[in-house]
Amino acid sequence: MRRTVTEGHGPVRYGPPLPDDGLPPPPELTEVLARAAGRAAADPVGGAPALLDAARGYWDRRGLPTGPGRVAAAPGAPPLLLALTAALGGDVLVPRPCAAWWAPYARLLGRPVFHVPTPAESGGVPDPYALLETVRRVRAEGGDPRLLVLSVADDPTGTVAPPELLHETVEAAAGAGLHLAADETWRDTLHGPHATVLLSPAEMLPERVTVVTDLAGALLPPGWPAAVARFPAGAGGDALHARVLDVLTALGARVSAPVTAAAAYALAEPAPVTAHRAAAVRLHARVAAAAHAVVTGAGALSRPPRAGRHLYADLSPLREALAARGVGDAQELEDFLTGRLGLPVPGGHRFGDDLATPRVRLSTGPLLGASDEQRAACLTAPDPLELPEPQRALNDLKTVFDDLRDAQRWEPHR
Repeated sequence: MRRTVTEGHGPVRYGPPLPDDGLPPPPELTEVLARAAGRAAADPVGGAPALLDAARGYWDRRGLPTGPGRVAAAPGAPPLLLALTAALGGDVLVPRPCAAWWAPYARLLGRPVFHVPTPAESGGVPDPYALLETVRRVRAEGGDPRLLVLSVADDPTGTVAPPELLHETVEAAAGAGLHLAADETWRDTLHGPHATVLLSPAEMLPERVTVVTDLAGALLPPGWPAAVARFPAGAGGDALHARVLDVLTALGARVSAPVTAAAAYALAEPAPVTAHRAAAVRLHARVAAAAHAVVTGAGALSRPPRAGRHLYADLSPLREALAARGVGDAQELEDFLTGRLGLPVPGGHRFGDDLATPRVRLSTGPLLGASDEQRAACLTAPDPLELPEPQRALNDLKTVFDDLRDAQRWEPHR
């Protein structure tokens, strides 16, 4: 992650990548990619038929029946969101905080982006009343809000929005005439799949929701970029699908042929892929719970992570200890923790939060070790937290946060 240099810590326009799981892919998946390495012909824009069929099957198994002509693929989710934003036109609404890669693509198109607060219990889905008030205000000021981007299983907070909140927000968005882009990259990484209910906005408002899933969330390594989008049924969905394909064509956004083969194999969810995914989710859930205990034990605030490979921490209760170390905002907190931990710790300003609020996203992947061998060992260990590398990383995290907690106790109040 590169540091953003701005005058006076101004607005950050580009942020960190998706949290990496840090794990080597299963050998069966690597073999599929290797067998396709000799394919020299370019796949069509929007995805090869085998990849699109596999994506349809993936959604069918999740209760989202998907007919032919309603799927598109691209080399990662960002080109899909860029194409969708360009096709819809108008202004864009996002939660605060939100995934770091959402807002830059709207800005690239010259579209205003408006952040909407999320409720206390979860991130990723805006508060419905705040959403309606934001839409009213934007329109009163001459704006044209058309697209709401949200995520039920969220980056950066690692939370899962409860169905009742999602339903209220989706109803509010429908009443406001918005189209919804549901980023479902993390839906297959629930830490407690039998204890957490995840519903897709497409189940609630099928005619106005486009689902985008980056396969780097749970199925492919991030170095093999592929993502799929599911469009609404009907004439409106057909027209939107066609406009998105036009934009992808202009961008030359094609999934490479070897990655297409691997993505189609992974989306079919054969046993080696599902077993690897389940083991990876268990591992990251275990490490995330341990990191959350360290952070909250030191007095910082953090919602319990329920999905993904990350958690979001608010160090506002430790402000005085941070100030004594020259840390006054999120950029300085990012620099401080990245330097102390030797790991990338992006500040909340990269996710649309206020620069003045000391928040950070902590990822679990870097806590597993520095080499492929160390990280792979975590995947098969009975208790990965007893291995030297995760144990050392969590101890370092505890040392840094406990130092802040102890300093806060002795810092005189101003």
